[in-house]
Amino acid sequence: MPDRDIKSPIWHPEPETVEDVFDHTYKEKAGPKPPSVIVWRNVFLMSFLHVGALYGLFLFPSASVLTWIWFFACLLFSALGITAGAHRLWSHRSYKASLPLRIFLAFANSMAFQNDIYEWSRDHRVHHKYSETDADPHNAVRGFFFSHIGWLLVRKHPDVIEKGRKLELSDLKADKVVMFQRRFYKSSVLLMCFSVPTLVPWLVWGESLWVAYFVPALLRYALVLNATWLVNSAAHMWGNRPYDGSINPRENRFVAFSAIGEGFHNYHHTFPFDYATSEFGCKLNLTTCFIDFMCFLGLAREPKLVSREAVLARAQRTGDGSHRSG
Repeated sequence: MPDRDIKSPIWHPEPETVEDVFDHTYKEKAGPKPPSVIVWRNVFLMSFLHVGALYGLFLFPSASVLTWIWFFACLLFSALGITAGAHRLWSHRSYKASLPLRIFLAFANSMAFQNDIYEWSRDHRVHHKYSETDADPHNAVRGFFFSHIGWLLVRKHPDVIEKGRKLELSDLKADKVVMFQRRFYKSSVLLMCFSVPTLVPWLVWGESLWVAYFVPALLRYALVLNATWLVNSAAHMWGNRPYDGSINPRENRFVAFSAIGEGFHNYHHTFPFDYATSEFGCKLNLTTCFIDFMCFLGLAREPKLVSREAVLARAQRTGDGSHRSG
């Protein structure tokens, strides 16, 4: 991990290309809000998934030890596809990754099945730029259910669509791995999210096909989804705000644990370009450990980091007084 001392530089993103900085000029339109239009297909699919995941939880004790190990391996792999991949690498460009690492993270992202990298990154940049407004895809002001899963069950607010179309996304379009995954996304999801988690236990060590489908596939998929959604919901509602008390995102250790490092959310919205999303290194942050290891192997480089001096200055200036080191 880069040394976070008072002499460390603050690596600012280039202002002409970055789209993850909050836009204070945006104003919500006056008048009544547009009615919510339910997407019944998504309601049915999410209901089926969660019922299947609950059944997978019931089956979990009957799975073999190897299937348990495979379950957790797939859980971690798919989570990294979101946290180290779509989030920290492609949405925020907080570090640079070699081609082999980008391919690895693209496969992991397809196993996570949360929209392709291009769409996920675009929506996440909109979330940062217009956080807690009508243009935020999962606006937490609309309540826990909406910010957690409800936003996927209704049509997007017109402002989300409008602002998303205006973002500068040339970096994503120029990444051949991103665009290849986008082109073949449905096939990659069928392979990585459902076929591989199911077929490996069945073919390699003789696990029941039934258990292999409901445990490493459906249960694992639902858990990764909900861990990611908790960053949008719980981490915008519960916790302290040591770096910026004027914004909703919070420091939530439960979310940090469940989302392998993404719960230090007040820090992240204050310093969105910091690759670690926290000032505490690998503490409750497996994603930071992974990126550090990739840097050690030479597969990643140039992780952006906020200096210790800048973190303390910001906490003293705008924090809620709860800041503690370590």
